[in-house]
Amino acid sequence: MPFGLPGARFQPTQCGDKLGNLILEVAKNFVVYLGMVIACNGLHFLVKPYKLPRLTSDIIIGLIVGNIGIVRRLFQKFNLTFGFIIDFGMMCYMFALGLEMDLRVLFARPTRFTKVAVPGVICTFIMASLVTPTLQYFPVEKKMLGFTLCLSTMLTSTDSPVLTRLMTQLKIGKSDIGKLVIGTAVHSDFLCYLILSIGYIIIPLPKYCHQFQDKLEFLPKPKENIKMGCAVLVQVVFTSMVSPTLMKWVSNENPEGRPMKGPHLVLSIAFIVLMCASTTLYDYSPMLSAFLVGLCIPREGRVSKWLITKINYMLTSIFFPIFFLWMGCEANFWEFEKHRPSTWIRFVMLLIMATAGKVAGTIISGAMLGFRWPESVAIGLLLVTKGHLHIYLAIKVIGCGAASVSTVIVMVISTFLTVLPVPAIVANIIRRAKKRAPTHRLAIQLLDPSSELRILLCVHGPPNVPASINLVEITKGTADAGIVVYVTDMIELTDEISDTFERDEGLHAATLKDKEVMDMRDQVTKSFQDYVMENDDGITLKRTMALSTINTMPQDICILAEDLMIALVILPFHRTQREDGKFDAGNSGFRYVNRKVLRSAPCSVGILVDRGFGSAEQISKCEVVANVAVIFIGGKDDREALAYASRVAQHPKVNLTVLRFLVDSSIESSTLYRIILPEQEKEMQLDDECFTQFYERHVLGGRISYTEKHLANAAETFSTLKSFEGQYSLVIVGREGGMNSILTKGMNDWQQCPELGPIGDVLSGSDFSSTISVLIIQQHRLKGEIDGLDEDFSII
Repeated sequence: MPFGLPGARFQPTQCGDKLGNLILEVAKNFVVYLGMVIACNGLHFLVKPYKLPRLTSDIIIGLIVGNIGIVRRLFQKFNLTFGFIIDFGMMCYMFALGLEMDLRVLFARPTRFTKVAVPGVICTFIMASLVTPTLQYFPVEKKMLGFTLCLSTMLTSTDSPVLTRLMTQLKIGKSDIGKLVIGTAVHSDFLCYLILSIGYIIIPLPKYCHQFQDKLEFLPKPKENIKMGCAVLVQVVFTSMVSPTLMKWVSNENPEGRPMKGPHLVLSIAFIVLMCASTTLYDYSPMLSAFLVGLCIPREGRVSKWLITKINYMLTSIFFPIFFLWMGCEANFWEFEKHRPSTWIRFVMLLIMATAGKVAGTIISGAMLGFRWPESVAIGLLLVTKGHLHIYLAIKVIGCGAASVSTVIVMVISTFLTVLPVPAIVANIIRRAKKRAPTHRLAIQLLDPSSELRILLCVHGPPNVPASINLVEITKGTADAGIVVYVTDMIELTDEISDTFERDEGLHAATLKDKEVMDMRDQVTKSFQDYVMENDDGITLKRTMALSTINTMPQDICILAEDLMIALVILPFHRTQREDGKFDAGNSGFRYVNRKVLRSAPCSVGILVDRGFGSAEQISKCEVVANVAVIFIGGKDDREALAYASRVAQHPKVNLTVLRFLVDSSIESSTLYRIILPEQEKEMQLDDECFTQFYERHVLGGRISYTEKHLANAAETFSTLKSFEGQYSLVIVGREGGMNSILTKGMNDWQQCPELGPIGDVLSGSDFSSTISVLIIQQHRLKGEIDGLDEDFSII
């Protein structure tokens, strides 16, 4: 019936049906993709506590989902589309890999990375090249030299992006062995893919290898090989010459801090695409072409940084879920010949060849470079790590018909097993590093009470000396243990002081000639020397100086503390008490120094707020007993303050009182509902253990007074602190004592000096007291997160 006539009806066309079916199939693919993303992230979340690498969970999900019947049928309908996506993604992967490498390594003097990488590459390649043909990874009738050498190269290489990510996640990327492993992996990949790029010119694999003839041992075709080699040479030379100029011009036209201009970005990408596509006209591998172009483009500049960021984001967020789904669909477990012994022999030999070659190479290089053999073995085992490219090439072998599905599944599982033991290897490295770490304890709580205490006592000038001397006096403990005090002058380097330097001829040193500074230092030195001469009972006095700008002074103090193996750094408060009992505005520069030292010190830190602790006669000469209190609420800083107080308690002229603030349980149960996290519960157990030991050692003997205060909230805590007026000359508190307790909740809202903590800030307030001095103590904060080991540890 003609269109438009009465009674005419619209008849769905065959094209409409196909379009609807296509949309439905695309929707199914999208649902499978979302399911893949959720499954990969879900499994990774479950295995994350066990420190398993992300690649392992992705491989597991890919193999499971890819072998589901409905997914396989859907994959077969879009096989060509999936193949195009995977090929394009791996081209981007190889381009980014080449972009992060430096072609100049070939012409530079061999570095330590090269010296470790080359023996491993040579040993593995030779072993794999000799063993692979005998195991018949490729059928006898289709045995190909090209595939054999390709497999040997893949066994030799390391997936440097995967290994770099693992070293960073496991927190040893900043250590000397971590840096060596990462650098060696990059150099190993560079050499292997360079060999593969050159080898492809000599023995090219077929461009389309879905249908092979019976005879697959391709004979060299010199004419075509020469054309391909010339095309690659022109590509490399032209890209190396033009790209630096182009990228520099784009970077100059687009300075940092401004968005990239669209035309410049399009021009850069067009140039890169043109270079990558140039050699494919002569049947060269697009993936290797992308690698060579990335290798020739300079890593510096905004375009390179932008490309690396965008490509890595695209690979991680979009490509890898599709990649592992493709892997699972291609690795059909129904065709896995698990009953044949030869399958398992090939599987075991793959792992042996890859592992033995790398370990042998690193042991040889380690012997030449002076590494211990356990570290050399660990480096070799880490360099065995394979990844995405190895899976891609293994599956591509199926498409070329050069190997069975069973062999490819073996290669995929082998890749999985090279990544799986990395956390255990890293854990062994960390365990060995801990054994070799310095035995110096960085916190007072960890020190043997009978051992020598080393203190870095910082002063701004003579006004800090009396309080500092009294603090040394009550801290010295017994004469047998002894105390080493490094009195350090904190002197800001100004232009006037800098002009007085006299450079020592022939030495990288200088002598300070500023008279005012020299007189000040002499006065401080004399006061301390007089004190030590009158009280020569286990006190060792040494003098140092932190002469630097305010910006660099914290670093100088931390370096001093680390070099001198200091257990406690004591800093003066940045504000000084006036004659009317109030504090002045203080020195903002020294406040900055205090805060930076608290953040970065390699040991425990104390800040002394002096309100007359040194104005009276020295405690050593005074007949009156000094009243000192230590407050304990909970937390590691309070435990450190308690450990320090145990030394103070040994002084015969100190009357020490321990005040423990506890939450009133009866009031809490009726008015408050509190959730105690597992971390808080563990801290509370440590608090109880620490205080019980202190109580049994000191309080039961009758030398120390003990008082418990059951409080309900921060208001009652504040009232209790106010009652201290006139009772104590010094109060010792932990900086973050009770930070998560209901007893200090809300105190942070009106803090004037957050660096003193909630209790320390209240006790040091200008309107709080004019007679109570305060010592705020912070226990050593570990710089690293590897269970007490710094992230930049050294082991080789």
